[in-house]
Amino acid sequence: MQVILLERVAKLGQMGDVVDVKPGYARNFLLPQGKALTASAANVANFEAQKAQLEARNLETKKEAEALAAKLDGEQFVVIRSASDGGNLYGSVTPRDIAEVATDGGFSVDRKQVVIILPIKTLGLHDVNVILHPEVSCQIQINVARSAEEAELQASGKSIQDLAAEEDAAAEFEINELFDDIGGAASDDDEAASE
Repeated sequence: MQVILLERVAKLGQMGDVVDVKPGYARNFLLPQGKALTASAANVANFEAQKAQLEARNLETKKEAEALAAKLDGEQFVVIRSASDGGNLYGSVTPRDIAEVATDGGFSVDRKQVVIILPIKTLGLHDVNVILHPEVSCQIQINVARSAEEAELQASGKSIQDLAAEEDAAAEFEINELFDDIGGAASDDDEAASE
């Protein structure tokens, strides 16, 4: 099926291109979202008449997206989740969660604009792409933690797993010292009894 693209579509073409696509892709995605028109003679003529307006609208939305990308690029957002002692989440962080956190932070981001390459299922810092316009994208950082204090520690560069290992080592050292003291006291008692 041939369609005329009304905006740039990744891996397909630029605005105004007439491309061949599978009928289901056109019917279920391109046409309902207003990204394309069927390539009939009437639609081609209609597109040519409106081409200047569409290009102007595309340029305006691109400029708005670039302005938002300049502010949003490199921002860090904190997501609080429950997790095991090993740092594995009891679920995952979804694009909807990220969009809500970014919106709460004062940025207008839709969940459809958030691209997560690998599922976020562990505590820590994760980089996420945000596609604001077909030609404009930026990268944000998601700080997944169990509490605000953990988020601050992670933001400073410390890993929660490293801190847990340090705490375990300190606790084990204290236990060993306690048993050494008890063992020394018991041997003193034994020596006193044998005298």
